[in-house]
Amino acid sequence: MGNVTRPRVASFTYQGRHSYGLITDQGVVDLGQQFADRWPTLDDVVADDCLDQLVEAGSNATPDIALADIEYQLPIARPGKIICVGVNYPNRNAEYKDGQAQPDYPSLFIRFPESFVGHEKLIMRPPESEQLDYEGEVVLIIGKEGRRIPREDALDHVSALTLANEGTIRDWVRHAKFNVTQGKNFDHTGAMGPWLVPFEDESQIADIRLTTRVNGEIRQDDRTIHMMFDFRYLINYISTFTTLKPGDVIVAGTPTGAGARFDPPVWLKPGDRVEVEADGLGTLACTVGDEQ
Repeated sequence: MGNVTRPRVASFTYQGRHSYGLITDQGVVDLGQQFADRWPTLDDVVADDCLDQLVEAGSNATPDIALADIEYQLPIARPGKIICVGVNYPNRNAEYKDGQAQPDYPSLFIRFPESFVGHEKLIMRPPESEQLDYEGEVVLIIGKEGRRIPREDALDHVSALTLANEGTIRDWVRHAKFNVTQGKNFDHTGAMGPWLVPFEDESQIADIRLTTRVNGEIRQDDRTIHMMFDFRYLINYISTFTTLKPGDVIVAGTPTGAGARFDPPVWLKPGDRVEVEADGLGTLACTVGDEQ
């Protein structure tokens, strides 16, 4: 699975102009210019459930732009909802050492789009805390609206896949008794991307390796088959209480190994490089800076 090359579609900026296109080893096929009237942004392509059509249009085209000349942006610029799963790997559940068995239902929280940056951008440590941590995760992009979606139909609603570093300010997730919203939503503390990989079938996500490296050192390393709540279940469960719509984002949980679990904890500091990688999805990379 790790050696399979699948289509990759990215949002980017080139010479001050926003666009999107097909990413190849030879360069970028600028599809945003070609389809500007029909789909002004990649969000619009996903909203029309036409990602496969877009890939087909660019599959035989010659790249227009060198990879080195683009600046990656968030794949989905205006997600309607970003729903994150708090604890979704058994080893991660065991980290809490609270004597509780595997939960019956997933822990969920919401993130705002401004809390994420794109591939190769700086993630920011805020002046309010030095406890910036990393969490590597697989991400689902919804492409088809649904409510109370049956598990057997759940993956029919997925348009694409991407990756996230669900960066967290650890002391701020403990400010209140029952919520983690504050520590999960500092501006520019997480990253998402680099691109969208169109969803084809369950083999892309059912049992793939997910790793997070900090300065080249593997900190998180697990497989999605170990998730307590699989992708089908997450879509089924979440759509019970809210209508999932095209462009909505589900961030599916992180394995054990975050910096908070070291003794003593190891927080990210300016200059650190974080890389999240998953089979078939590529590598999301970002460097840490201090917010001014």
